[in-house]
Amino acid sequence: MNLVRTLTFAAAALIAAGTAASAAPAEPVKASNVVLVHGAWADGSSWAKVIPYLQAAGLKVTAVQNPLTSLDDSAAATRRALALQDGPTVLVGHSWGGTVVSEVGTDPKVSALVYIAARAPDAGEDFVALAGKYPNPPARAGIVNHDGETKLSEDAFLKYFANGVDATTAKELYAVQWPTAASIFASRTTAAAWHDKPSFYAVSKQDKTIDPDFERFLAKRINATTVELDAGHLSLVSHPKEVADLILKAAGRAE
Repeated sequence: MNLVRTLTFAAAALIAAGTAASAAPAEPVKASNVVLVHGAWADGSSWAKVIPYLQAAGLKVTAVQNPLTSLDDSAAATRRALALQDGPTVLVGHSWGGTVVSEVGTDPKVSALVYIAARAPDAGEDFVALAGKYPNPPARAGIVNHDGETKLSEDAFLKYFANGVDATTAKELYAVQWPTAASIFASRTTAAAWHDKPSFYAVSKQDKTIDPDFERFLAKRINATTVELDAGHLSLVSHPKEVADLILKAAGRAE
C-alpha cells in the first residue's frame, strides 16, 4: 500500500511539474524586427530616443502611427505594420498601446511582448473596473473632452504625464499630442497574447498617469520579466537606454 501511495504521489508530482513547465512562457527567440505602439495623448515621435539604440543593435524598427480613434483602428494599423516584417518581431506598447499589444500580439510573427508602463488587459476584461481598484493618478484630472476626443491640459501634461522629462522636450511632446477618442479606454480586447508569448514589463516608479502598484500587479499577472525604472509615465523619453535594453532582452539580443 505504501509503495502504491508513493508511486501515486510521484506520478502526481510529475504531472504537476509538466503542467507548470507547459504554462511557463518560452524564452524569446532571436528577433530581427521591433514594432512600437504609442499610447494615448502621444504620437510615434515619443519613441525617438529609444529607436537609435535598437537600430544600433541591428534591429529593423517600425513605429506605428496609432490613430487612437478606436481599438479596431489601432489594431488594424498595427497589423499592417506587422505584415511588413520579414521575421520574428518584438511588439512593444506604451500606456494604452499595451491594449493593442495584447489584442494583436497573437500574430505568428510576434515572438515576444514588451509593455512600457502599459495596460495589459485580459480578453474581454473590464479594464476600467480593474484599474478602479487602485488610486486614481493625478494626470486623469487634466483630461479635456471635446466632441468625443480627449487631450490633456497643458498643466496636467507637463506636471503629471511628462514628469521626469526635461521641460523643453515635455513642451514639444505636448505640442504633438494626438487627440484620443474617449471611447477607447473602455474598449475590451478579444485576445490576450500574453497568455502564450514571452512578456516583459517596465514599471515606472514615479508614474502619475497609471498607478505604479497597478503596473506591478499587471506585470506579475502576465508573468513578465520585469524592471522598475525611477521614471514617470514617459520612461521611453526620460530613460530610453533602459527601455531599449528591455526590448533587446525580449529580442534575444541582451549582452
